[in-house]
Amino acid sequence: MATITIPAEDRRITDRDEIARHLAPVGIWHECWPVEGRIGAEATNDDILAAYAPEIERLKERGAFVTADVINVSPDTPNLDAMLAKFDKEHTHSEDEVRFTVAGRGVFWINPVEGPVFSIEVEAGDLINVPAGTRHWFHLCTNRSIRCIRLFEDASGWTPEYAQDGVDGAYAPVCWGPEYVASDRVDTPAIKL
Repeated sequence: MATITIPAEDRRITDRDEIARHLAPVGIWHECWPVEGRIGAEATNDDILAAYAPEIERLKERGAFVTADVINVSPDTPNLDAMLAKFDKEHTHSEDEVRFTVAGRGVFWINPVEGPVFSIEVEAGDLINVPAGTRHWFHLCTNRSIRCIRLFEDASGWTPEYAQDGVDGAYAPVCWGPEYVASDRVDTPAIKL
C-alpha cells in the first residue's frame, strides 16, 4: 500500500481514502491491484502483461494509452546508475506517466504547483499516474529493485524535460519501512539504521 510523506509538514499518510483526497487536487490517481497469487516469481514480461490484460485495457480506454510494457530493474541491471540518473532529477513529461508496481519499491517525489513537495512510496500492488507536465523525480528503495507495468501514449515512449532549479537535491533518496527511524531534518525524512 502506498505511503505519502510530506516532509515540510512532518506528516505521513497511509489511509487509502486520505491518500486519494491528497492526490486528487494534483490529478494523481492511485489504485491497488492484487498481486499475490496472480503471477509467480518467475513470470516473464509477457506473463505479467497477460495476467493484467483486463486492467491494462481499462487504462487504455481511460487515457490515450496505446502500448504497455514491463520494466525490470535490479542491482544486476547493466548501467543501472546511469539509468537511475535519468529519473532522479526533477523533470516533466508531455504525457502521463503510469506505473503499476508488480514487485519491489520506489518513491515518486511530486513538486506540485501549489503546496509542498511530497513523496509517494509505491510497492507491489500500487498503480499511480503522474500527470503530464507535473514536476517529479523517482528514487529506488534500498534493494534497488522494482518491476513495473508502464503505459505510454506514444509507442516510442516519452522524453524527460528537466527542471533547472534543483529542488530534487533537497530530498534524500530514502524509503520508509521498519528499518528506518524518523530524523529531525526536513530534507532527510529518515535515516537507515
